[in-house]
Amino acid sequence: MTADRAGAARAAAEAVGAGVTTGLSAFPLTPLRDDRVDEHAYAGIVERLARAGIDSIGALGSTGSYAYLDGAERRRVAELTVRHAGGTPVIVGISALRTSHARALAHDAQAAGAAAVMLAPMSYQPLTADDVVGLYTDVATELSVPMVVYDNPGTTRFDFTPELYARLTELPAVASIKIPPPPPAAEAARDHIARLREAVPARVGLGVSGDPSAAAALLGGCDCWYSVLAGTLPGPALQIARSALAGDSGEAFAASDRLALLWDLFVRHGSLRVVAAVAELLGLAPGHCLPRPLLGLRGRDRAEVETVLTALSLVK
Repeated sequence: MTADRAGAARAAAEAVGAGVTTGLSAFPLTPLRDDRVDEHAYAGIVERLARAGIDSIGALGSTGSYAYLDGAERRRVAELTVRHAGGTPVIVGISALRTSHARALAHDAQAAGAAAVMLAPMSYQPLTADDVVGLYTDVATELSVPMVVYDNPGTTRFDFTPELYARLTELPAVASIKIPPPPPAAEAARDHIARLREAVPARVGLGVSGDPSAAAALLGGCDCWYSVLAGTLPGPALQIARSALAGDSGEAFAASDRLALLWDLFVRHGSLRVVAAVAELLGLAPGHCLPRPLLGLRGRDRAEVETVLTALSLVK
């Protein structure tokens, strides 16, 4: 990375901090209709998030089915997100199997007006730590916006270590790390996050994924919640996030506990399939909105999602 590019990346990371490294970041679905991105439905989902007052929108994450979309589709989704976000900062996922493809996606995201990009180490062949450092270093040369390191071992099958976090945060573009769920108990979560804090510079935020653990993680020292739930149901997610970030542990855990039935569905079926069913039931997305071969929830499983939504007064 040139000195000018490194300086621009560091300045951008510092300037955008409150937008993409703190608060509640909502990750919406990318709904499909007849095997094409349903642009009208997607625009409506994004506008709904902007009206709800979330802090940022994470387009083309795992919930956004990025791995199932081609480059042109991803470019279009990035453009739509920024256009309909109403000024809410947008993080665009740029993960790809090949470094050159990730760099091209980074270019498209920045051209669309993304406030930041997010990169996970996708692979077919297993990656080494040096492979991953090389990936992030090479992509960072394309950036004048901050980067979120996306640690998602359940999907990528790659396990980061605190030592690897430390190596990656030497890159000026890295502004935040999206960490997997910490231990659910409050004290254990706090200790885990404290150990990660020791590995990364103070300028780099820590954001949690794994919605059932969000309250404990935010109370334990995470700066941001990168949320699947918030992309479809921003209201309940905001209740958890605002309480936790204000230090109100009682209300944060109570708000999370009220969603216990939903969290159980996430564990049993995976969050993507559950929120896709929720979006369809709420009329936010067309039926069968996931990219094939993903079938989504059907029959008794889908009926159970509707029962839970009704019990939580989220649908009538």
